[in-house]
Parts: sequence; C-alpha cells; structure tokens
Amino acid sequence: MLQRHFLAGAALPCLLLAVPAGAQTRDANNDRGDERSDATIVVTGQRDPLRLDAQAQASSRLGLTIRETPASVEVLTQDDLQVRGLRTARETFNDVVGAIAGNVPGNPAVVSLRGFAGNTVSILQDGVRVSASTVVQRDAGTWRYDRIEVLKGPASVLYGEGALAGVINKITRKPVLGERHLDTLLSVGSFDTLSAAGGVNLPVSSTLAVRADASYQHSDSRYDVDNNATFAAGLTASALWRPSERLSLLVAVDHFEDRYDSSYQGLPLIPARYALRPGDAITTATGLVADRALRRRNYNPLGAYSGADETTLRSRLDWSIGGGWSVALDLTGYTAKRAFLLADTQTFVAPTAAFPNGSFRQSYQDFRHDHQFWNARGVIGNDGRLAGLRNRVSLGVEHNATDFVSLRQSAPNSVLPAVDVRHPAPLSLPAGTAIFTAGNVTFDSRLKQTSVFAEDAVNLTPKWLLVGGVRWDHMQLDRATTQNVTGSVDRNTPTFDPVSWRAGTTWEATPAVTLYAQYTTAVSPVSSILLASIANSRFRLTTGHAYEAGFKASGWGGRASLTGAVYRIAQRDILTRDPSNPALAIQGGRQSSQGIELSGVVTPVAALRLSGGVSYTDARYDALSELVSGARIDRSGNRPINVPATTVNAAALYTIAGTVTLGGVVRHAGAFYTDTANTIRVAGHDVLDASLSVPVSRQATLTLRGRNLTDAFYGEYSGYPTTNVYIGAPRSFEVALATRF
Repeated sequence: MLQRHFLAGAALPCLLLAVPAGAQTRDANNDRGDERSDATIVVTGQRDPLRLDAQAQASSRLGLTIRETPASVEVLTQDDLQVRGLRTARETFNDVVGAIAGNVPGNPAVVSLRGFAGNTVSILQDGVRVSASTVVQRDAGTWRYDRIEVLKGPASVLYGEGALAGVINKITRKPVLGERHLDTLLSVGSFDTLSAAGGVNLPVSSTLAVRADASYQHSDSRYDVDNNATFAAGLTASALWRPSERLSLLVAVDHFEDRYDSSYQGLPLIPARYALRPGDAITTATGLVADRALRRRNYNPLGAYSGADETTLRSRLDWSIGGGWSVALDLTGYTAKRAFLLADTQTFVAPTAAFPNGSFRQSYQDFRHDHQFWNARGVIGNDGRLAGLRNRVSLGVEHNATDFVSLRQSAPNSVLPAVDVRHPAPLSLPAGTAIFTAGNVTFDSRLKQTSVFAEDAVNLTPKWLLVGGVRWDHMQLDRATTQNVTGSVDRNTPTFDPVSWRAGTTWEATPAVTLYAQYTTAVSPVSSILLASIANSRFRLTTGHAYEAGFKASGWGGRASLTGAVYRIAQRDILTRDPSNPALAIQGGRQSSQGIELSGVVTPVAALRLSGGVSYTDARYDALSELVSGARIDRSGNRPINVPATTVNAAALYTIAGTVTLGGVVRHAGAFYTDTANTIRVAGHDVLDASLSVPVSRQATLTLRGRNLTDAFYGEYSGYPTTNVYIGAPRSFEVALATRF
C-alpha cells in the first residue's frame, strides 16, 4: 500500500479546479489532449460547445460522433471538471443532467439516473466494467481522468448486465507524443481540507511518451461531521508507443486508496418533540424530523471506517490493418481490498433518567471484500462500403473471470452501548467475533463470463444513418456461502445466457439539426451478482427495455448547442411478494420511468458563456408488494427511492478585460423519498456556488471558490436505514493555486 506521507510529498500540487461552467484552457474536441502553454482560464468561443462532433467511447465502438449516436451522451472533459470545481466522483455525477449522487458508506458515489439507482447504473474505467457499481465505485478524485462520458439509457448491448439506466465511463489521462508539460495544483479550504496533485507528460522519443499523475486529499470531514476524517490518494502512470500511424500500444497502471474514519451514516431522524432546531428539510408520516442541532454529530464508534485499496493494470493494442480494417485488444487486471465497519442502524429511544436527551441504540457490521478480476477483449472493425453505402461494423469477443470473497459479520443493537443524542461519547470498536450473533457468513464467489457482440452503422443516405447492435453473454457463477460459526456451506451454481440488442437511427434534418430515435434492451440481476444471497442468486435476471427520441442542434455561428430527449424505460421481474404467501419473495414486480431532458450552451458575447440542463422524470413502481409485519403491502404507484422528479443545473462564466474570471453555478434537485412506502420525504433543494479566478503570472492562476453560499440545510441522498439522510456539506471556501509549465 502506498503510504500517506509518501503520496503527500509525491503528489505535485495540481491544476486549478476553478471556475464553473465551460471556460476552456484547451480545445475540448481534441482527443489528443493538446493544451495551452499557460494556466490562464478565460472564456473562449467554441464552435461545438457540447462536443456533438466528438467521439465518445462509452456510446459505441464504431467511432460514431455524438451527433451520429442515437442516444443521449454527455461528456465532461478534464477542463470542465477543473472549471466547474468538481473534485470527486460524487460531485461530478451530481453535475450530470438528470442525475443525483450520494456517499452511502457501502456505496460511495452511488448514482440515481433516469429513475433507477445503484447497480442499474454501470460505471466503467477505460471502457472496462469490473463489477456492479455498488461493489467497486469509490468517491475518487477526478484529477487522473481525461474525461467522464455518460451514456444514458440501457446499454447492456455494449457492456453486459447491469447497464439498465446508463453507463458512466471514467477515462484516465494518457500520454501525448511530442509534448512536455507539468500541471500542478495546491488548494486549501474549509474543514481543514488540503488537496495536492500533479501530472507530467514527457516525450521519450518521437514514437514513445510517458505520463504520470498523482493526487492526494485530506479533510477533517467532507461533510463537516465529527470524527470523520477522510483521506484519498491516487497514482496513475502510463506509456504510449506509436511506431507508426497504424500501430500503437498503451500500458498503464492505476492505484487508488481511501479511508473514511468512523464511517458516517447520515443524520438520523428523531421525533419532532425532542428536536431543538427542527426544520422542514425532511418530513415523515410518523412525525420524525431532521434536527439541525445534530448536524455535525457522528454516532459511529471510534475505529470504525470505510476504506479501499485497489490497483489496475491495463494494456491496449490498436492496429489499423488497412482497407478500413482495424483491430483492438484490451487486457485488464484488477485487485482490491475493501472494508466497511460501521453502525449500520440507529434507533431512537425516548428520554430516560440515564439519557434525558434521548439515545440511539445501534447495530454493528463488519464487511470485507477481497476482489480479483481479469478481462480480455478483442474487437475487429471495418469502415468501408456495403452495396455502395458507407458501412461501419465491429465484431468482438470478451472473457473475464472474477474471484470475490466477502466476510460479512453483523451484530445486534445490544452489542454497542446506547449513545446520548446530544452529546455522544465516542464508543470503542467492538472486539472479538462472539458479538456477531446476527450474522457471520463468508460469501465466496467465482464468476466467469464470455461475451460475443456486434455493432453496425450503415448510411442509407449521407444524412440518414441506421445503427444496430446485439450482444450475447454466458455467465457462470459458483457461489458458496459458509456459516462461519457452524462451518455449514450452501452452494449454488446458476448460469445466465442473456441476449441484448438495440436499433436506432439518426437523420440530419438540416446541417445544424440531427433527429434520432432508438429502442434498446438490457438485463440486470435482482441484486449484485457477487453479493446476492443464495436465494437471490437463484432468480433469473430482470429484463428491461427503453424507447428514446431526441434532437441535437448547433447554430448561431457555432456559438450555441442544444440537445433534447424524451424516453421511457421499463424493468420487469424485480422482486415482489407472492399474493398467496406474502412471506415468499417471487419475481414479477415492475418498475418504470419516463421523462424529458434538455441541455444547452450559448456564448452570446466573447466574454460570457452560459450553460445548463434540466430534466423531468416520472418514475414509479408499476407492480410491487412488500412484507410488513407479516402482511403483504402493495407499493404499486409509489416513487422509487432517491429519485427526484426534477433536476436543474445552470452556470455562467464571465471574463473581465480578458483576465479576471467570475463564475456562478446553481444546482437544483426536487424532492425524493427514502423508502418505498413514500412516507419519508426529503424536500427539494437549491445550492449556489461562485468563484473568482485571477492569473498571477502566465504559468499560475489563483482562485477563490465558495460552495453552498446560502448555507442551505438539505438532504442529499438516503442510504440504510431509511431514517438516516445524508445532509449536504454546509457553506465552505477554498483557495487554489494552479500552475502549468
């Protein structure tokens, strides 16, 4: 494991994460990553501000541009991340139109998108899906990424099971031939937050270049919570060899580790009559409220933590054979260890003589992951002619194997002493294994998957494009669940053979406006395959499909871009309850969402850039029953948890006299529920950020940024239990110095 003090010293202070909305320090359409020779951030006109003519790896392997792709695609470049001040994965996902994200201890940076959440959103790194996002995703820093690509809607045809609501592809920075530069950032801010990072690109010869990026962040708490120090560090290194224009080989290693002390479970709700500063941020049918006086309290025992240590090795060979033919070969190896030690439930107990303020009784869990994964993928493609028509086709095969061992220990609420609601005395971490009477098992999973996939795009006319794809997966799971106390083993070996496909079309109605439509299918397990119980692993995969139509337009001399989409996604065979035997879980439930999204960027004058996006989602359980106190309760018609009906992002960036840059961002998310019964409602919220950026030399820029300037008290996300809500970080400030040499 890399040591904290080593990374703190090795991570060069990195590039400015400065002003919001789309200021540019380089041409974001240039996939090579060529950048300006100075660190000054200014507003510049851009002929394709939404990058509609750029390619996105997440949406196709055919080299289609975003304009040609019959789906909603959103791209955030490294420039965008820096300019908007998006420091972590959670902050970045929250900036995506139609998405919200949260930091649930077991699922950091978990995402809700288009009415679905958790493992229905696939998260990739460099195009490779290691496992369900709820298993592998961390709230990692964004410094090492060249761009974040978001493909919305089902994408199993590209990446297999789990991609029902969409795909987020995090693409790491790569070497650039012939360039020598060093970027650095050093920032300090509220909550004793220190960030340092840097990246260097070096040409070794005319055909070989290397790049390294390091980052380090430490904070007393990202949410300003007691006993919740956070640490994250990453190191990425890669080498690119391109002996000719037709052949290139990339080799890369990526290491990341993090730790959150005294894992925070969010703010627990309490009865209104016991609250000192009750508010209307959360309302419930039972009279529970969020007490602002408890905003900073953390009830987890000292020594509890959530952490991960992961390393990825990767290589990619690209060979342009000639005659329009090309071959790509990807090899990936991944290893990780994770730990989740926390008080996972917190139950309020009314005041007593011992606890006149009331108390919380807490259960406790100790979960561990030991995870190894390798993947090999080969794709052959051709860009040529078919019956006189331009035809782009790719055919690929992929095989991967996963070894996953998870120790899962749970203790009831009699193990931890009660803690005072107002003045929780720090508890010691429970010791020994005898306390784990509620559960003490080990999941041992071996998953092998072989996939064959194909895509094709044919131009029936120069303006009319048909796109199709199909994928077959063969998944073989060997799952053993061991009761650690008795030694008994329950084993199951299911296999799944899903087929996914899509068909779509784009039509260039005018040189500036493209219309599109598509139909896609997807599959997803009832829960994460690697963590599913034996009972759940015996269920078949759920199935889903989606319709989507929209437009992509640019105009006003290239100073404006606008995209819009309408969609409907439906999922079948989610778990529900047997009408004749409510104690029995069966498949047959249904969930759906339908909505509309708009995104736009406009530069009315050279010094001003305006951007924004709005989404509306009507999501519901079409058929769902649950077991409550032995009775079957119908939840049909209710809204899924952590799904707001509306989201809005609006940003402005203005440069004065070509030097000083002012920026502002407003983010809105509508109300959502934390439970399927829709009895706990989190109110919608608005957050305002602003920044001031001043160049102090040609190579350095100083930025002051304020976040949540109105000090809004709002619920950001919910996790487990439903009566705990993660409160957004309060008002904060930071100062950053960025350099480029």
